[in-house]
Amino acid sequence: MPSKILIVEDEPALQETLEYNLTHQGYEVKVVGDGIQAVETARSFLADLILLDVMLPGMDGFEVCRILRQETNVPILMLTAREAEIDRVIGLEIGADDYITKPFSMRELQARLKALLRRVRLDQQDAAQEKVATSGNEIMQFGDLMLDLSRHELSRAGRPLPLKPKEFDLFVYLARHKGKVLSRELIMESVWGWDYIGGSRTVDVHIRWLREKIEPDPANPARIVTVRGAGYRFEG
Repeated sequence: MPSKILIVEDEPALQETLEYNLTHQGYEVKVVGDGIQAVETARSFLADLILLDVMLPGMDGFEVCRILRQETNVPILMLTAREAEIDRVIGLEIGADDYITKPFSMRELQARLKALLRRVRLDQQDAAQEKVATSGNEIMQFGDLMLDLSRHELSRAGRPLPLKPKEFDLFVYLARHKGKVLSRELIMESVWGWDYIGGSRTVDVHIRWLREKIEPDPANPARIVTVRGAGYRFEG
């Protein structure tokens, strides 16, 4: 079954180019041209990946991404004509999986699409293997934190924490390597996959998010400790 891609782009020429090339690459493609329609279509089309432009009529891409990330784990690749780093950081912080800056080549776009889709398949395989491997060890306790792998849930003082998918994956990886210093590169490869197109900034952003949710004092973290020049260590 071909992967389904939702293209959210308001420029007709680029719509046509993307639809033509991706269809000929074997994908099932659907195109919409504004943010409001993007949210509605994403809920019914059930895409395997969303190409999301930042500048859209009706509702911008950042808001679309924020809404969809609350409802689905589908990979989101943001398309932007902006070059400011802050825009790329905002996209990642609200849940985008990657971004590509216009103008871009179709070869680069296709490489990123394949990498994201491949990572999703690997995540699904890992989740299936993890379910089998942890059948006898599904709960891990760290003070007031409880990780329940069978429920795919991390709670603090009995209250489930609203973690994004990669935040949860990152915590599980840290928890399984408690006490060990883990480099950003190792974390990136283990949690996001070796073929992820992105920098170590992604790791730092997700670590900050986790600290805000699990640390008694996020400004002075005691659970996820920064080891200067080396990476991070989870103390539990």
